[in-house]
Amino acid sequence: MLTEAMSSGEDSRSRALAKPAFTEAQASALVESVFGFRVSKVQPLPSYDDQNFHVCVSRSQDAADGPAEYVLKISNAEASKHPDVIDVQSQIIEFLRAAGFPTASVCRTKAGGLSSVVAVDRGSSIRSYVVRLLTYLPGRPVAELPVSSQLLYNIGRLAARLDKTLEEFRHPGVRSLRREDFIWNLKSVPLLERYLDALGPGQNRAIIEQVIELFKQDVRTKFSEFRECINHGDLNDHNILIQSSKTASGDTVDQVSGILDFDDMSYGYYVFEVAITIMYMMIESKDPIPVGGHVLAGFESVIPLTAAERGSLFLLVCSRFCQSLVMAAHACRLNPENRDYLMVTAKTGWRHLQQLFEMGQAAVEEIWFGTAKSYASGVAV
Repeated sequence: MLTEAMSSGEDSRSRALAKPAFTEAQASALVESVFGFRVSKVQPLPSYDDQNFHVCVSRSQDAADGPAEYVLKISNAEASKHPDVIDVQSQIIEFLRAAGFPTASVCRTKAGGLSSVVAVDRGSSIRSYVVRLLTYLPGRPVAELPVSSQLLYNIGRLAARLDKTLEEFRHPGVRSLRREDFIWNLKSVPLLERYLDALGPGQNRAIIEQVIELFKQDVRTKFSEFRECINHGDLNDHNILIQSSKTASGDTVDQVSGILDFDDMSYGYYVFEVAITIMYMMIESKDPIPVGGHVLAGFESVIPLTAAERGSLFLLVCSRFCQSLVMAAHACRLNPENRDYLMVTAKTGWRHLQQLFEMGQAAVEEIWFGTAKSYASGVAV
């Protein structure tokens, strides 16, 4: 059992997501005791509400061909109360890798499982965390790169292929992904009302409140018309890795080399996945509005949306902006030391959401649907 030092402000933070606070030495000890690797280097990685470490291990003679770099994932205390969900996520990562997607491999523990539960002594109570070790994937996150319209198209296509492939996933625990009150499921947008105090008064809060009301009136009432699937739920600009390569003609081609972070998986709808992907691809763009058309085109090359799904796309993109912005503000109140990472989306997110609202649904849809149509006709704009 490990002992965790708790700050005086920990009690208030523990009422939320209970982000782990393992030291590098503790992380190294976990890798060695749970997974049996000898650690040569460990370095913290940025994370939202879990804790991640980049781990380098010393190769042993009997594993000379194995990878030397891993990511240690320590799930937050709230998520760790649901190990069945985490196990299904791990099974899905393995399933997608077998299907040809660039996901990590989940390493087995010394006991043969895909994860292990570690108990931490806080002095006044015991807290448990689920730990996993995944192979480290190469590439740079989309957030660090100039993104072409072709790459946006490919990312949209990837999102649709992922959801389509998951139609074939079978596991007795898959029903645990029906997380109806999970705050990051787009079904849960009305739950944001619980966290609005983190925004304070002003225009930003007024926009969020308006989106929530429109969601209740114009989106939630159409759920029965949407097609259900399992969503990755977080294909953001930091969870998609890219590697560049040269073609025979000397051209540079960007390809997806990694898909990260399956922790927000849940049952949703196809239109949720494309809306989430559009929103996050807009974040780093200097010209964000046209982004949606390229992502939509790629998605619809695999899964064309229905009229009802298309009609809700604009509000769903706005709703995901609201989820990200409100929950980031809430998390900053609880974990101010993690503010720089938590507010990545907010740096441009408020501006993009305001621009969407100022343009209006009809004008934005004209751009998105027009761009998608141009791909279908073979003349991409």
